[in-house]
Amino acid sequence: MSLFRNATFVLSAHELRDLPPPGPPEVAFAGRSNAGKSSAINALAHHNRLAFVSKTPGRTQLINFFRLKGGALLVDLPGYGYARVPAQTRKHWEAILSGYLQTRKSLRGLVLVMDIRHPLTSLDETMLAWFRPTGKPVHVLLTKADKLSRGPAEAALRSVRKRLTELAPNFTVQLFSALKRTGIERAEEALGGWLEITPTGADSPGESMVHEARGRNKKAPSRVYEARGRNKKAPS
Repeated sequence: MSLFRNATFVLSAHELRDLPPPGPPEVAFAGRSNAGKSSAINALAHHNRLAFVSKTPGRTQLINFFRLKGGALLVDLPGYGYARVPAQTRKHWEAILSGYLQTRKSLRGLVLVMDIRHPLTSLDETMLAWFRPTGKPVHVLLTKADKLSRGPAEAALRSVRKRLTELAPNFTVQLFSALKRTGIERAEEALGGWLEITPTGADSPGESMVHEARGRNKKAPSRVYEARGRNKKAPS
């Protein structure tokens, strides 16, 4: 069974004091508004509306907790970067996001969702800067990969991989498409490792479209390429 299938809503938090007590392992999803974060969560959960999908960016304004079948928690963080959000609200989100990412003891790793056509914005890099001191892993989903042909998608993947070696030494990165349902199995493998869970089941036939790039000097398989950050010291 899929790692995220049958996830159930637990609670929403507007302030850090509203968070549930640290306990079961958590994996958090973050991303710029309209990057496809909610769609990615729904695709992983095999659920159409587990996370709310809106055509209006900036609608996710709470930290939402969902319990997985094994007891771990999926945490959907507010989207960031939408210009029309009032400055006071934006500052509130920034404080909550940075506080959660830097201090949450039960957090095992961060899934950073980026639109493959607009990856690693300055705000994405700010998120990585907040999270880096924890030493915890980052898994990047380059969403909407179906919007690009194979060559440009692989080029974008290589470019992001190169920059991540400087920003987040402990990282993995992959292509992902919620629409085509590609990249799901690879994401479950990465996140299941954080939660010490071995996911079962397989992707749809469309999984053959996924490309990852391996950050070590190994020849990548023709079907899938993965980018893994090595524990290199990044510039201060």
